[in-house]
Amino acid sequence: MPLTQNLLSVFVTLFATIGPVETAVVFAGLTAGVHRSERRSLACRSTVIAGVVLTLFAVGGGAVLFLLHVSLAAFRVAGGVLLFLQALTLTFASPGLSSISDGETRDAKAPGDIAVFPLAFPLIAGPGSLSAIVLVMGRVDRWQEGLSVLLLLLVCLGLTYAAMRGAEPLVRRLGQTGSDVVGRISGVLLAGLAVQFIFDGLRQAALWGGGGV
Repeated sequence: MPLTQNLLSVFVTLFATIGPVETAVVFAGLTAGVHRSERRSLACRSTVIAGVVLTLFAVGGGAVLFLLHVSLAAFRVAGGVLLFLQALTLTFASPGLSSISDGETRDAKAPGDIAVFPLAFPLIAGPGSLSAIVLVMGRVDRWQEGLSVLLLLLVCLGLTYAAMRGAEPLVRRLGQTGSDVVGRISGVLLAGLAVQFIFDGLRQAALWGGGGV
């Protein structure tokens, strides 16, 4: 199916792996103390930095795989497994600060600039979202389709920025139950998409007879 007919799948993949709602929950926790007055600046800079990193992966991910002699089929299987593991985390784990380690949480709550770490990476541009953008760009056949993926990435980043800017009221309205529901629904959808990536990789590898890039 042409990618232009499958934009919803691309959007769900990027939305689930970037996780605007979960990002907002973590952002509210990390900026409740010494970073409270810097929330607007931190939200803007972390979103821009993550956007640059994700765009670089979108544009140059295929070239890096070629240089490493990793076939797109192999990366689809590996990326699908990684996304499936993230889906399990979203489905069964409690949302919030669990998305970053205890050490990262302690570092983030200390005075200093947290826009790059841990907000931009690994919170927004984490392993799951970086793998996802390379995988969806691997389905692109024409430049129009690639532009559509980048526009959807921009939409997801915009939603993430908006969620961080309204983190406190969003967390209050959703509550723990609402955050759990959003995370679990995203996890179920992402699990199905992850398995599809694995199937695509296995089918492509079978057609190529296990060949290289």
